Amino acid sequence: MALIVLLSTVSFTVDSHYCGGVLVDSSLFGLAETCDMEVQLQSQSSECDISKKDCCSDEQLNVEGQDILRISFDKLEKEQQIFVAAFIHSYINLFFESQVDLNSYRNYTPPLLVRDIHLLDQTFLI
Repeated sequence: MALIVLLSTVSFTVDSHYCGGVLVDSSLFGLAETCDMEVQLQSQSSECDISKKDCCSDEQLNVEGQDILRISFDKLEKEQQIFVAAFIHSYINLFFESQVDLNSYRNYTPPLLVRDIHLLDQTFLI
């Protein structure tokens, strides 16, 4: 449960560098490295050529996490409260044995032994 909360609240950015429509580098924590095509184009900038187009592009994907979490139980809807209560009840019962004594013979007294049937029928366990 803690892992789900952690993953839903974390924000991160994926930075990607494309050169000619092909992914060259992607980075999760920093800037993606370039393919050095931009450096070559800047060094040839002595000629002013408008027809040349930069084939490189950078793309950033921002994934925003949640900022607001529901902490209090009373702000949950009725169906959510019922689900949480049923889940906790069924989960706790997995770890505890039932303490109910189902001994229905507690108040029963056996009949008095009039004759020893084993001796009369001569049946003995070996």
